[in-house]
This record gives sequence, C-alpha cells and structure tokens, in this order.
Amino acid sequence: MALLQLAEPGQSEAPHQHRLVAGIDLGTTNSLVAAVRGRQAETLPDEEGRHLLPSVVRYTLDGVIVGDEAKLKASADPLNTIVSVKRLIGRGLGEIKSLGGRLPYEFRQQGSAVPRIHMVVGDVSPIEVSAEILKNLVARAEDTLGGDLTGAVITVPAHFDDAQRQATKDAAKVAGLKVLRLLNEPTAAAVAYGLDTGSDGIHAIYDLGGGTFDISILRLNRGVFEVLSTGGDSALGGDDFDRLIAEWIMQQAGIQGDTDHATLRHLMESACAAKEILTLSNEAGLGIQLEDGSRWRGWLSRSKFDQLVDPLIRKTLAPCRRALRDAGITTEEIEDVVMVGGSTRVPRVRELVGEFFKTEPMVSIDPDRVVAIGAAVQADILAGNKPNDKMLLLDVNPLSLGLETMGGLVEKVIPRNTTIPVARAQEFTTFKDGQAAMAVHVLQGERELVSDCRSLARFELRGIPPMVAGAARIRVTFSVDADGLLNVDAEEQSSGIKASVEVKPAYGLTDSEIEAMLSDSIDHAKGDMETRRLREEQVAAERVIEALTAALRDDGDTLLSAEERTQIDAALASLIEASKSSGHKVIKAAVKALETQCDFYVERRMNASVKTAMSGHTVDEFGGLKKKRRECRKP
Repeated sequence: MALLQLAEPGQSEAPHQHRLVAGIDLGTTNSLVAAVRGRQAETLPDEEGRHLLPSVVRYTLDGVIVGDEAKLKASADPLNTIVSVKRLIGRGLGEIKSLGGRLPYEFRQQGSAVPRIHMVVGDVSPIEVSAEILKNLVARAEDTLGGDLTGAVITVPAHFDDAQRQATKDAAKVAGLKVLRLLNEPTAAAVAYGLDTGSDGIHAIYDLGGGTFDISILRLNRGVFEVLSTGGDSALGGDDFDRLIAEWIMQQAGIQGDTDHATLRHLMESACAAKEILTLSNEAGLGIQLEDGSRWRGWLSRSKFDQLVDPLIRKTLAPCRRALRDAGITTEEIEDVVMVGGSTRVPRVRELVGEFFKTEPMVSIDPDRVVAIGAAVQADILAGNKPNDKMLLLDVNPLSLGLETMGGLVEKVIPRNTTIPVARAQEFTTFKDGQAAMAVHVLQGERELVSDCRSLARFELRGIPPMVAGAARIRVTFSVDADGLLNVDAEEQSSGIKASVEVKPAYGLTDSEIEAMLSDSIDHAKGDMETRRLREEQVAAERVIEALTAALRDDGDTLLSAEERTQIDAALASLIEASKSSGHKVIKAAVKALETQCDFYVERRMNASVKTAMSGHTVDEFGGLKKKRRECRKP
C-alpha cells in the first residue's frame, strides 16, 4: 500500500511530475535496490526487513526461487541453483571455462552464441538468470513505492566490456525494465560519497565485490564528477578468496579434487562463512561432512587466511598503478580512498590498500549499500525529479575501441578512459585498385594485434566507386552512448554510400530471442503469479512444520496429554499433506487450522519458560531489578 507523501508548503511535487525510478546494484554475491524517498536515497528492504538479496537463483519444476530461499538449497541442489551468475554474463563458453574453479553446471551451446546452462526445467542463459534477480528487485521496489517503475539505473563494473554491458541491458529488457543508464559501480559510489561529504579534490574508489574488482580515479569539483581513469579485473573478487580457503580445507581434510558437486558447494559455503568470521575474529572453526559419513573439524587462523589471500589482494594493486598512470597523478595527490564492496571488509585488504595509497582508507560508509544509493540518486536526476540539480556526471569508457587494418593490426579510434558519451571519426582508404567494398571489423582491447583483442562486430560497406588504391576516403565514426554501448557508421565521402551497425556482441541475445522471452513472460504471467503464491505458502508451511516438530520433540510429552498430543499430531499431519497440494489457499487454511489447534500448547510453553526463568528467585528480586532499571534511565 502506498504511503502519503507529505512536504513543506510550496515544496510539494505535482504527482504527474514525479516519476518512480530506482537504482539497482546487480551484484555477484548480493543485489540491492534503492530509491530517493523524500529527499533521501535509501536501500529498500523486503517484507522481512532484509536489504540484501542474495544473487542466487534456483530452478524447480514448481517455479523459480530467488534470494535467501534459493541460497539455502544451494548445497542440496547444486545443479539447479545458480550462484555468481554475474561472472558468466556476456562471456563465451571458452571464457567461462577459463575463469578457474570447478563450476557444477552443465553448459550447452546449440544454435546460439549465448552459452546456456542445463537446468531441470530446460536450458537457461546467464541473461535469463540475471533477469530473474532483476524481476525480484523491481517487485520489491514497486511494492515499497506503491506504483510501477518508469525506469532504473543499473550499475555494472567499470571494467565490464561491451558484451557484458549489452548482456546486462538484455537482462533488464527480459525483466520488462527500462534502463535509464548503465552506471559504473565506482562512479555510483562516488555520487553517493560526494553528496554526503561535498569534498572537492581527487579521490580513488577501490571496489572489491564478490566477483569483480574496479579502481576508479575521480576528480570532484563543484558538483562535477569527472572520472579520470578506470581499471580492474572482471573476474577477481571475494569468490576467489572463498575458493582458496576451500582448496586449503580440501588439503587439510584429505578431500580429492573429483569430489561430488554438493560437497564442493558446501566447501564454498563453509569457506565464505569462515572468511566473514575472520573479518572480526582471529580464528574460525570449520566442520566438513566427508563422503564416508565422518566429519572433519579444524581451525583457520587470521594469519593463515591473510597468507592465502595475499597474492589476490596484491593482484588488485597492479590495476591501481595503471589507473594512477593513466590519470597522470601520483599517490600523493589522492585525498582519500573510498572502500566499496563487501570484500573490502577483509582487514588485510584495508591494510594493503592503505599502504599502497599511503592513506587510511575511508570505511565509514556501508560498502554494500553505497553503490545502490548512488545509482538511485542518478536515477532520480535522469528522471527529471530534480530539475534544479546541477550535478554533472562525466564517466569514461573502460577499454579502447578500434578497427582492424591491414596486417591484422588494430587502429584505436576511441582510447580507453575517454569521457563518454563521445563520438570520434577517422578516415580510411582502399587497399586495391577498383576495390568496391570494405569489410569493417570492430574490436575492443588494448593490444596491437587483432588476435589479442575482442571482436565486437563485423559489417561491410558496399558500392564504393572504383578508384585507384588509396583514392577513396571512407570516414568511420564511433559513437559511444552514456551506457558505454557502441554504434559504428562508415561513409564513402565522394559518393555518400553509408553502412552502419549497432554493436550487438556475440554473447548478448538476439532481438527475436528477447521478444520470445517477453512474449512467454506475458503469456504465463497469471500462471507465474499462482506459482509464486503457492511457493510462498509452501515456505510458510515448512517453517511452521519445522518449528512445531522441534517443540514437540523438546517438551511435547511433558506438556501435553496423550489425547492432546494426538489432536496436534493429526493437525500437523494434515498440514504436511496439504503442503504437497497445488492450491495455495488449501495450504494457508491448513496453517491457520494448525495454529488454532496449538494455541493452548503455545501458552503452556510460554508459562513453562517463565517458571524456569524465575526458579530460585523471589518476586522481590525481580521488583528490585525493575527499580534499578528505572533508576538507570533517569537523566
């Protein structure tokens, strides 16, 4: 239900002028959605008050499950539960297999350039998996804001290439979401940080998330956020920390590398839990169930953890050096370093980053939420909700864009770290006499050879008037929009013959594939809603069943007569049977019936708990304690 929006007299916005928009941090490990409410940007929680949505998607015959419920089943059903899909999006099959670590999925690539993952419901692409996460976040935003979103700013790693950016936009399209802009994650953090502090000068944004690392050097001056340079690694993050810990556990416990997928997923979960404990403690306990049924237990110290992850942390410092060199500055000119991303909570990360930049890193802002908040601020501005806001955001393209020339060489048209949006043109000519066509091969990368760069697109300019070699003047124009996406036009100057291409990388979806997915989502909208309701009631029933079963095991025999126990057991059995039903109303009624049947049992348990707590004490003692508490509250 929408809340009334109150404002000071003369400052209220006309309802038709205010657009509902959001900022979305589509993360590797967790995702968030934020919006500007009143004058403050804030992340939006779900119905249970949770702000972080685990970026985990599970496919079942009953429907798709996203978030915490999917994460709980990751070890039990690893082949149908996809985690860290952000590391797969926009990548080819060869790239995915070279990422390192053993992925528990069965990949297929039949009749499409988009790698697909085989699930129990069929084959799905990383784009479709990401779309499920986006749908969940959009639903949360619309429930909270009380209306349909008109668009969103989605953040991406600054080092995402064109294919990964296009695939992210495709995912939003499948989710039915209009993208106002793709915004680099460090830039989004700078927006939030700059608004909070108003600090002009040069800042470094060090962003280490679950699966990606970015470094951005920015200059803030009177509301202008200018990105001077970016760098990073789109396949380096906290997941790699977890993998190193998991490999260490396998060595200690004598687990072979060819163990089953469930054990591997459990190892990763245990490794992640140990990493999180070690951010606050000097030691973390570990317990792993082995294939023979025995259990291995051990301890991981902070010092050993630091030793394991040190090479990965130092690996992030090389892009930092390059970013400083590209920006033409030294560490002495950096005013401060803003830490972004959950992995920056690791003490060793903060220590090494502080040593490199020779300054204490800024850790006062929540590293998980700052990106989504910055995206929400930018979305609010792009939607026109703040017409008087004078903030200007100047982002850059992360990688150089160019063309193949004779000899398999790359001619760079737009160098990396060029401020976007931008358009650059360059003239080329023919190689042979009478040449009537020219093949245009668009590439992305920093190397000099075509074979060392990434191919983005190919097209041909035909109809060139026959001339001697070198006489034709062919102007090729590269246009990069604010999302970092590319269009290329070629024109023969004397004849006006033109050709162009909107670069759709090989690992995005074709328009027909996107249309088919959107059509399917519309056709099955009602069925999908019913499936969602059913799953919600099944989850509620599972919680009630587990709680009651545990209670009966603890004190059912002591607090209940035989007849009462029989009645409750019967109601419990009815709920268990109803939970297998395909009707959400049937399950809801069974839950209510069981709760009604158990009212007297709940009351007895509460009375027994109070009696146990008061055992050995007098009423006067509790009265005295109450008096002392009142006295402590006096000013």
